[in-house]
Amino acid sequence: MKTVDNRRAQSFLEYVTLIFVITAALVAMYPYIQRAINARLKQVQVELDESRR
Repeated sequence: MKTVDNRRAQSFLEYVTLIFVITAALVAMYPYIQRAINARLKQVQVELDESRR
């Protein structure tokens, strides 16, 4: 029975580690994602302004 508990604990820790790594990556990438979205919105704004002329 002890090996089953050890496997469950190890699996749980692996999932927690995976979630932590993914969350850390998203937090680190957030400024770049935000900058890309803002650049795209600015591009659309410029295109709409040009089409009104």
